[in-house]
Amino acid sequence: MKISSLIKTITLVSCIFFSSEICAQILSEWDRATKRDEILADRFNNLLPKLMDDTNIDMWVVISREYNEDPVMRTMLPARWLNARRRTILVFYRNKAKNTIEKLAVARYDVGENITSAWDKEKQPDQWKRLVEIIEERNPEKIAINYSKHFAIADGLVHTDFEELKDALPPALENKLVSAEKLAIAWIETRTQIEMELYNTLVQVTHDIIDEAFSSKVITPGKTTTDDVVWWMRQKVTDMGLETWFHPTIDVQRSDRKLKSHIESFSKAKKDDVIQPGDLIHCDFGITYITLNTDCQQHGYILKEGETKVPDFLAEAFATGNRVQDIFTDNFETGKTGNEILLKSLAEGKAEGLRPAIYTHPLGTYGHSSGTTLGMWDSQGGVPVNGDYPLHENTVYAIELNNTTYIKEWDKDVRIMLEEAGFWGPNGFRYVNGRQEAVKAID
Repeated sequence: MKISSLIKTITLVSCIFFSSEICAQILSEWDRATKRDEILADRFNNLLPKLMDDTNIDMWVVISREYNEDPVMRTMLPARWLNARRRTILVFYRNKAKNTIEKLAVARYDVGENITSAWDKEKQPDQWKRLVEIIEERNPEKIAINYSKHFAIADGLVHTDFEELKDALPPALENKLVSAEKLAIAWIETRTQIEMELYNTLVQVTHDIIDEAFSSKVITPGKTTTDDVVWWMRQKVTDMGLETWFHPTIDVQRSDRKLKSHIESFSKAKKDDVIQPGDLIHCDFGITYITLNTDCQQHGYILKEGETKVPDFLAEAFATGNRVQDIFTDNFETGKTGNEILLKSLAEGKAEGLRPAIYTHPLGTYGHSSGTTLGMWDSQGGVPVNGDYPLHENTVYAIELNNTTYIKEWDKDVRIMLEEAGFWGPNGFRYVNGRQEAVKAID
């Protein structure tokens, strides 16, 4: 039996012990590696040339040392490279006139099948001198390197490598150094068609796990705690061969409890809160799979004895959250800044009598990724710099927001907190794999 066939068999057998519908969508490690390398090849050959042209950069140099990788370089490593090796220097040179792109590594090895080694240490023992030779041979107009004051993921060039690079470059080349900020952000935020096909599966898996967590299979009212559900989700993800990129949270709103502040609902939520009939429960949960991440918040309701459905007053409250989503995503427009979209959406929501808060972030190869920031929970008046970054097409966002509404049956406020992956493209906005439109009933 071939190794790939054996791995697939092991994966299928392990899935017998879990939800077959969920596991059927998860590839074996072998097939995941193949898919990752397929995605990388497509991004390097078809996406990167366009991004370099759009940002007017003809040479991009990405430098990292093993275990201290630039966040951008992490997204460029092939499936069989879990880390950079020693010092790895990647050089991308775009010749727009000839419509070519060179992908070179000033390293002892090829970096997978996409990036070719361009350093023979026996001929040129000094790695930095070899880099200078490569640059001089191509004589680029700009040499873009990863530094940025405001976008952390685009600020991956460490001080030591920056200083050694400057020391190695002759003055004429050092004067060509520029920030790769816009190119690095574009590389991180832009999704390809292949990635979006994969994203659909990943979000579906995320929804399926939440559906199982918010069910009688996991929750026994009066016995199960919020922390029990959290660790069930963590274990479920691990057993499926996946990862979470943040620790999930489960919190409770109930009729005899005052509404907590936003920060209390998350970072200060009770870990040992026993889930009771009549509780409105809420999760924040996301997973990582083949370079992509999800981030999802949904609600469930524990039916009381004699109830057969979620009470109308909670269903109506939930609908206000969907309404805020609609107002917000209807305002998406290429070229508009995050702050413009945020402020317009908040004003429209308040004009309808809603009490919205919007704190949406880019989502993709990182959970809290680089790109257009559309509010933060503690910055509802706009986000300096990051919120001024304009919306680009073929990007994904965690549509994260809430609406607070008064429930007379409880004589208190309830906060509907929602988060779903949404795609902005040439044809407008769509949810990657739908959104929650009703509270889940749990008996």
